[in-house]
Amino acid sequence: MMPWRAIFFGLLELLAVAAPAAEPPAAAAPAQVVALTVDGAISPASADYVVRGIDAAAQRGAQAVLLQLDTPGGLASAMREITKAILNSPVPVIGYVAPQGARAASAGTFILYACHVAAMAPATNIGAATPVSITGAGSVAPASSAGKAGAAPAGSAEMRKLTNDAVASIRALAERRGRNADWAEQAVRDAASITAQQALKEHVIDLVAPSVPALLASVDGRTLETTAGARVLHTRDAMVVPIVPDARSRFLAVIADPSVALVLLLLGIGGLVMEGTHPGVILPGVVGAISLLLALYAFQLLPVNFVGLGLMVLGAVLIVSEAFVPAYGVLGTGGVVALVIGAVVLMRTGSAASGIALPAVLGISLAGAGVMAGIVWLAARSRRQRVVSGSEEMMGAVGAVVADFEGRGLVHVHGEHWQAESAVPLQRGQPVVVTGRRGLVLDVRAAAPKPESRP
Repeated sequence: MMPWRAIFFGLLELLAVAAPAAEPPAAAAPAQVVALTVDGAISPASADYVVRGIDAAAQRGAQAVLLQLDTPGGLASAMREITKAILNSPVPVIGYVAPQGARAASAGTFILYACHVAAMAPATNIGAATPVSITGAGSVAPASSAGKAGAAPAGSAEMRKLTNDAVASIRALAERRGRNADWAEQAVRDAASITAQQALKEHVIDLVAPSVPALLASVDGRTLETTAGARVLHTRDAMVVPIVPDARSRFLAVIADPSVALVLLLLGIGGLVMEGTHPGVILPGVVGAISLLLALYAFQLLPVNFVGLGLMVLGAVLIVSEAFVPAYGVLGTGGVVALVIGAVVLMRTGSAASGIALPAVLGISLAGAGVMAGIVWLAARSRRQRVVSGSEEMMGAVGAVVADFEGRGLVHVHGEHWQAESAVPLQRGQPVVVTGRRGLVLDVRAAAPKPESRP
């Protein structure tokens, strides 16, 4: 029995050696933090970028979204899209005003208040969230813009409604996150603005962090309430995954710029007018149609004053009409004036973050004035030029007699034979001058002989 037992255990040892060793459990994937950066005015493009970024973070199962802000403000409609996305996010959103020297002014204040965690880098500031009236919607802009062209008077009913709505909105955000609601109201009503250290002292933000790693280490272990329930942050040494704006967001950022939308509008009108006056050229019509559709899409995203839009269209039509109606510059001058006024009031935001840049208005005005001046100059020059076609062009033309005649005969004028009448007999080859025309018969007279040249 002993040999069989030895053989049995020997086989077991061989099987143990031949069997592959069990692999150690795979290391857990490192925690991820999705990083979004908003640097500039809050616009429909930035709202689209933030909303898509939060959705991507939820799909990745990220620990948190790091929303880095440096903004002077922007449109209230875009700001509300961002705040709604943050409030309804299943992933905690960490708002961070950075780098040093950055600001979260106006709409940025609302966004930072909406975040689950609000942080700022040293030497940054927050506040100045006084709203400014615009046509059709509200725009949150720095208080310094109040009183500029387009801003409603401070005591107007429109301004009071807009301010009270903004106060209620930011107080609701403050109460939701347990932050200083009284200072938030001051930021809206009195355009209050404070530094990062003051914000921490006033409980406007949760912490001051000099860098992203320091911020993620500070919030590690915190429990935050989201729409998906309580979430414990595990952000220490987490892998930061930046998400850059995609092609759609970059495209929206370009065409939703008020100055670009204005240029697209004028380019579209000009192209269609050129195609209408010169049928068959095709290229101006195609470019004009595309530009006009892009401009209309941009105006759908922007707070447009339709009176300003109508003035700009009227101005472009008047300038073009100057080329077809002898108005001696009256139509063109009126068109330039309408164009300038329309550009100024087209987007009555009162905020440099979402208005048309002054250089764009000046450039368009100079271009319109240049077109009008060119049309007037061409019209004036054409009046001084000699007529080159029609019956009037025949007056004074010089020809030669084809054959001797008295009364009616043939003359050669402008490379053609014409019936002609003369009060005196004419000889073959004699030069004549056209003095009138009756249908296809010319009135001619003998040309004065050329003076003989002296040696």
